[in-house]
Amino acid sequence: MATRVIIVRHGKSSYNLERRIQGRLDASILTEQGQATARQVADALRGITLNAIYSSPLQRAKETANIIFSDLQTDSQNPSLETSENLLEIDLPLWAGMLREDVKEKFADDYKTWQQSPHEFCMAVPEKTGPREHFPVLAIYQQAKKFWQETLPKHTGNTILIVAHNGINRALISTAIGIPPAYYQSIQQSNCGISVLNFPDNWTPDNPSEGFVQLESMNITTHVGEKFPNTREGHQGIRLLLIRHGETEWNRQSKFQGQIDVPLNDNGRNQAKKAGDFLQDVHLDFATTSPMLRPKETAENIIKFHPNLTLELHDGLREISHGLWEGKFESEIEQSFPGMLQEWKTAPETVQMPEGENLQQVWERVAPTWQTILENATPGTTGIVVAHDATNKAILCQLFNLTPEHFWKFKQGNGAVTVIDYPKGPQGKPVLQALNITSHLTGSILDKTAAGAL
Repeated sequence: MATRVIIVRHGKSSYNLERRIQGRLDASILTEQGQATARQVADALRGITLNAIYSSPLQRAKETANIIFSDLQTDSQNPSLETSENLLEIDLPLWAGMLREDVKEKFADDYKTWQQSPHEFCMAVPEKTGPREHFPVLAIYQQAKKFWQETLPKHTGNTILIVAHNGINRALISTAIGIPPAYYQSIQQSNCGISVLNFPDNWTPDNPSEGFVQLESMNITTHVGEKFPNTREGHQGIRLLLIRHGETEWNRQSKFQGQIDVPLNDNGRNQAKKAGDFLQDVHLDFATTSPMLRPKETAENIIKFHPNLTLELHDGLREISHGLWEGKFESEIEQSFPGMLQEWKTAPETVQMPEGENLQQVWERVAPTWQTILENATPGTTGIVVAHDATNKAILCQLFNLTPEHFWKFKQGNGAVTVIDYPKGPQGKPVLQALNITSHLTGSILDKTAAGAL
């Protein structure tokens, strides 16, 4: 039975407003806006039974947690609320309290390392016995692992809420799904953004063999009135909105479709329409899709609000070829290919689809296609890329240089939208701003769409 963990960053603080670096300094308090968005988080969580709430002891996170806790108690919930030292923010002792612009000026080389190679970033912290080498990102990763090791065994099969900070939240997500410290800056966490992780039983960071942790969604901000997280100030990069096609009848029936050209069903057409409505007031500069019927129809529903766009087709975005599995239910696959389906679910990188593809082949055709889309985009523009469950997952893994064994770790719901920025252009590191937004389909922060990778 899976354990669900919902992660929330604290509301906007006084230091956020002043653009100061906070770290573990506890001088920052919630603004009125921060208090209001904390209440909006509580509204978004109504109907979800929480067994426990864990908070950082720093006051900006603790107040956010207390507001959520208080509001949910009126909804006949009574989860426990406790603070954990393992949820403290990343420790930046030489910078804490400073204006970000002053840090950039005074510590120019260090700040560059912090942004571009965070796993190598080191602070020489003065102590009585002499300077101590401190690697903030590596330390916060160890802290996150400790939190998982100590907390998850207490809540098997339950749902818990974590209210903490930008840095520790990034580390919690990264250690859960295997994103290395070099990509610490490639995950965004907005004030009061919501992320959802699903853990298998008996999982620990140092023994992940018990099953895959799934990042169901990340940094959802629709509940606080922000369709997407804001781009960073001065952003002149490229924004790609990665979208999975709407539901097909075979999705609904849990029948493997792969490269069989199954069209959308009525629910899928409704999901495509809702995706179009969701993106109606988003300025789009280009649109790309897999040539297959289901993503193409989804894309057409989106760009009808953007009549100046021409839909480009990229064959490299086609769904994985399941070969002889296509058109079959799981029971039929097990009968014809005993044991292979379980191997696909537990070690997908080892499976060669009979008369079809393996994941390495998907990786090898998706990577150059994605790079071509990026290189054809003009700096400062936004475009949509509409494709499939497996191809989208391959793209997401490659953002973090993850191999096919990580395939199951990113969820992609039918009609879901994922936001990916390239602040430095096609050759720079990406930033995953938000993953698997489905709130425009159901009004819920949870993904309730059909099963994937079929």
